[in-house]
Amino acid sequence: MADSIPLHPVRNTQKRVTYYTAGRPNRYQAEDESPHLDEMPLMMSEEGFENDESDYHTLPRARISQRKRGLGWLLCGGWKLICTGCCEWLANICRRKKELKARTVWLGCPEKCEEKYPRNAIKNQKYNIFTFIPGVLYQQFKFFLNLYFLVVACSQFVPALKIGYLYTYWAPLGFVLAVTMAREAMDEFRRYQRDKEMNSQLYSKLTVRGKVQVKSSDIQVGDLIIVEKNQRIPADMIFLRTSEKNGSCFIRTDQLDGETDWKLKIAVGCTQRLPALGDLFSITSYVYAPKPQLDIHGFEGTFTREDSDPSIRESLSIENTLWASTVVASGTVIGVVIYTGKETRSVMNTSNPKNKVGLLDLELNQLTKALFLALIALSVVMVALQGFVGPWYRNLFRFLLLFSYIIPISLRVNLDMGKAAYGWMIMKDENIPGTVVRTSTIPEELGRLVYLLTDKTGTLTQNEMVFKRLHLGTVSYGTDTMDEIQSHIINSYAQPCQSSVNSSVSAPSMKAQSSAPKVRKTVSSRIHEAVKAIALCHNVTPVYESRVGVTGETEYAEADQDFTDENRTYQASSPDEVALVQWTESIGLTLVNRDLTSMQLKTPGGQILTYYVLQIFPFTSESKRMGIIVREESTGDITFYMKGADVAMSSIVQYNDWLEEECGNMAREGLRTLVVAKKSLTEEHYQDFENRYNQAKLSMHDRTLKVAAVVESLEREMELLCLTGVEDQLQADVRPTLEMLRNAGIKIWMLTGDKLETATCIAKSSHLVSRNQDVHIFRPVTNRGEAHLELNSFRRKHDCTLVISGDSLEVCLKYYEHEFVELACQCPAVVCCRCSPTQKAQIVKLLQQHTGKRTCAIGDGGNDVSMIQAADCGIGIVGKEGKQASLAADFSITQFKHIGRLLVVHGRNSYKRSAALGQFVIHRGLIISTMQAVFSSVFYFASVPLYQGFLMVGYATIYTMFPVFSLVLDQDVKPETALLYPELYKDLTKGRSLSFKTFLIWVLISIYQGGILMYGALLLFESEFVHVVAISFTALILTELLMVALTIRTWHWLMVVAEFLSLGCYVASLAFLNEYFGIGRVSFGAFLDVRFITTPAFLWKVSAITVVSCLPLYILKYLKRKLSPPSYSKLTS
Repeated sequence: MADSIPLHPVRNTQKRVTYYTAGRPNRYQAEDESPHLDEMPLMMSEEGFENDESDYHTLPRARISQRKRGLGWLLCGGWKLICTGCCEWLANICRRKKELKARTVWLGCPEKCEEKYPRNAIKNQKYNIFTFIPGVLYQQFKFFLNLYFLVVACSQFVPALKIGYLYTYWAPLGFVLAVTMAREAMDEFRRYQRDKEMNSQLYSKLTVRGKVQVKSSDIQVGDLIIVEKNQRIPADMIFLRTSEKNGSCFIRTDQLDGETDWKLKIAVGCTQRLPALGDLFSITSYVYAPKPQLDIHGFEGTFTREDSDPSIRESLSIENTLWASTVVASGTVIGVVIYTGKETRSVMNTSNPKNKVGLLDLELNQLTKALFLALIALSVVMVALQGFVGPWYRNLFRFLLLFSYIIPISLRVNLDMGKAAYGWMIMKDENIPGTVVRTSTIPEELGRLVYLLTDKTGTLTQNEMVFKRLHLGTVSYGTDTMDEIQSHIINSYAQPCQSSVNSSVSAPSMKAQSSAPKVRKTVSSRIHEAVKAIALCHNVTPVYESRVGVTGETEYAEADQDFTDENRTYQASSPDEVALVQWTESIGLTLVNRDLTSMQLKTPGGQILTYYVLQIFPFTSESKRMGIIVREESTGDITFYMKGADVAMSSIVQYNDWLEEECGNMAREGLRTLVVAKKSLTEEHYQDFENRYNQAKLSMHDRTLKVAAVVESLEREMELLCLTGVEDQLQADVRPTLEMLRNAGIKIWMLTGDKLETATCIAKSSHLVSRNQDVHIFRPVTNRGEAHLELNSFRRKHDCTLVISGDSLEVCLKYYEHEFVELACQCPAVVCCRCSPTQKAQIVKLLQQHTGKRTCAIGDGGNDVSMIQAADCGIGIVGKEGKQASLAADFSITQFKHIGRLLVVHGRNSYKRSAALGQFVIHRGLIISTMQAVFSSVFYFASVPLYQGFLMVGYATIYTMFPVFSLVLDQDVKPETALLYPELYKDLTKGRSLSFKTFLIWVLISIYQGGILMYGALLLFESEFVHVVAISFTALILTELLMVALTIRTWHWLMVVAEFLSLGCYVASLAFLNEYFGIGRVSFGAFLDVRFITTPAFLWKVSAITVVSCLPLYILKYLKRKLSPPSYSKLTS
């Protein structure tokens, strides 16, 4: 039946094949004609699915793990794996983690704790006094470059190997280490100060004798702590009492989960009802808390008071908790500490960020290894040409030291200073104000990106919700027809009042009223019901900023203030809810007051309606809906209102024929939809529900499931009231920015926690999907067979955007990781919806492993932090959801549109400049090593240095440093051109600016120039042979300055200053350095006299050598630009 699906079994079991193919109807038969398209191995039977899990985990990796582990493996990096494995094993033994356990905490009695809990101290430092120096040195010397210099410098303590002065080797190395240590020490000191400040904050602790001041770090499990308004909560606590009358308070959680809205927390009823604070010590009670967990959105515990008869038990949930690092926004709270220090939720949720190393640094590290091999080869050749006479191994080592300048120590110094300069330029750019560079080591990464993974809410969109549409099934209202709803609401609330006030209404007019068309009336009543439901079914609280005035004044005007106060703001855990409540206010039904037990609405006529809140069922990502049960004060009617996502609500509401279609229509317009429904309850029905609900809430096992089951018994056959549509507006200039990035060859993946429809419509409206592209929505898959069929059908599509949900992604990655990533990477864009934060990070790592390309993640909320830290380059946006993402990122920007300039202009410049700088510094070392080699070979392969002490140090620093470093100001194209032609960015990702090819070209240039300079000096100076050093060194300095000029593409006035400054320094120093211009240690009595330098012979000979070394290169450069100009020059000319 399904013969057209070519399957390649892992085991060749004919029986299984037939079973699988016969059992499943083939929905892709027409498409699957071409057998060569499918190369996916697949096990055939359902039994196979259960039995051989291991088989399909190994599939994607099978290719990798087949490499032989021989000597080659050991040398190429096997030793590293073995060493790290051993170190990890030792570390694990040293710090065996204490097992986390559930606990019983007695109120105000820390001494009753059975176990010792961690100190409540915050510690963000990397090192302590003893580990600082070893730690920093390890971080430095794990780089091949630095380790090599350490060995070279240490060798100078051996008399037989000593060449020149000690400071020529130790000064540069010491400088590099001093700078690094100073920087690390500063960072470490800042961390220490921040920690100390946090740990020494004072809090009031409640004891039997009254209040005591206690440091944050001295707080213990079981302490009763008082936290004032705007104070940080020092440890994880259970909320016992508050100064607010209603027994609740608000907290700000932006430092914990990145959300800026306030959260409502509720005090434990039993302790809130006690008459005075001191009574907390007169009762005997304890809190049972489960073991510390990562989940900041869940908690299940119990509160027990033993001294009453019978003992009182209350269930504790997330709304009774106050997590550390959150801030009290209203009132004063008293809580009992249940977790401290390392066991608090905030500490458990912080991951240690990895040290990011740029691709350019890794490439240069490879080149230094190649140079090291060249150094060894050159030294061996020299010793071989000597004929291995005498103590040849000693000579070999001396040659290694003589030529050690092949690998320049100034490489790291120059690159690090360059990175600092790029960071400064980015932060000073007026076109992208507010940009902060937090990781100064990877600015070049910005120029090498291939994948950009972006969050949706708050990154591409503004996270500002606007109510756009209300749909009642038969009639739909948009922004232009809201006034109709308003008039309906005014009428429906005015009718009852009119009849009571105006009792003298004449009979004929009453008759006329009733004979109005019925349809109109029903629409009106339906609007009335829908708007009332939207105004009641939410978790929003109106907050009033207190007005300045006499204290007595606020008392009498409290009710009045509710109506007239313009300072009312709404607080809720979701911006969608605030948008809905603001909309009901705009059409006349205003939420004026809310506490734990009641809600007050103001009608258009100014009348106050009170509703008692009996139960509230908060929104969770699993249930995708929230509900509330209210009792109207005037009539006593009990109503259960519910609103939620269409997927969750479609099975709950009564049968209808329009919901699904309308949800689809709204989603296509880019609106977030919510379905609103209600159910009227009788008193008996509600009482029965309440008893079962309270019992379920007290159970300690499977509490969540039991509670959900009880609530579900209510959620049946609800009356569908309306469908609402809220729009999340796009950020400024999102479309042109995405267009530019796409033209730059960057593939954009959108990873969002939002639902599929919304994600798809934002992808279209933001032009993430270009107009002529198809969208392939990956059907939900749950097992291996479905995943295989779905991947096959996706394989037939070309150039279309993939939209996939987190669950289907899990299944695909479980069985077909390699194949899935291969297919997804061919798409111009990918949208993953319903992604958890860990999944986002997983996708980043997957792309890094499978493609080896550089990834960039951009987000604005706490849920994007793991993705930002996992990417090669993380960018955070300072957004509505707090600063958590921007603090964790390597670069922080204020708006999404700035990313275009950051990558296309600054990324390009940083990479191009660092590549040129790195290669030029290598060239500077190679040219002097070539001269040394020529010199040694002329002098019978003697291992004698050509240039002494200060000449060598000065050559790498004062004489050539400024012009070489001025390469960080160079640019090949103007910023405007780079932004206008983003296609230029594509060339960078190929890494052609720094490759073995360009490196070899520089090596050849160095060998040519070094040879010319040395042979020229020896050729022209037969008579005054002793002046060879002065001549060759002067020509060398001039050549270097001319080579810098040759490398520069766009001149900057500072470059000209640097060139002349270096030349001036050299000429000035000639007067002081005469003792160095001799050959070898014993200068053959040759001291430089100023008279000789000023002779015309000296000047023309130096000029001739310099011209011969540089002119051919200038001619070659000119010809290359004429015959094969680079792509950017075609645009600029």
